[in-house]
This record gives sequence, structure tokens and C-alpha cells, in this order.
Amino acid sequence: MTEQEFNDHAAKVKQLKAEPSQEQMLELYGLYKQATVGDVNTAKPGMFDFKGKAKWEAWNGKKGTSKEDAQRAYIKLVKDLIAEIGVNA
Repeated sequence: MTEQEFNDHAAKVKQLKAEPSQEQMLELYGLYKQATVGDVNTAKPGMFDFKGKAKWEAWNGKKGTSKEDAQRAYIKLVKDLIAEIGVNA
């Protein structure tokens, strides 16, 4: 697995024929942030920022995951989504 393979799969997410479920989107977000930034480094959003809080929690749920493991999990999830949803040509 290479950095380029990770970047290629990140680009493929934008080519999916349909939007993944909310849970799948949060999983993608958490894995992507962990792979590119590392452990969460921002304060948890306020209680009325539902979207921001969900994203923060998805990312924080990956705390301690190595960059390489997060990239591998992200690529696997994208491949699963491509098989399930398909991509636009």
C-alpha cells in the first residue's frame, strides 16, 4: 500500500454513483482524518453543532490508530463502497 493508492481511493469517493449512508460517510471521515492528521487535535464542538460533533466523534473514535492502519481501513471501505454502489465512469 502506498500514499498514492490512498490518495487515489480518496478521489474515487467523489466518483461514487450514489452517496454512502451517513454512517459510512462518518467512517470515511474518521479514517481519512486519522490517516492524514493523526489523533484528533481540536476541541469537541458544542452540543448544538450536531454535524461537527458527529464528525469529531467519528475521528476521535480512531484515536491511537496508526496512519498506515487508517489508510488500509480507508482503502478497504472505499473498495467495499465501489462494489456496493459503483462509480461513475
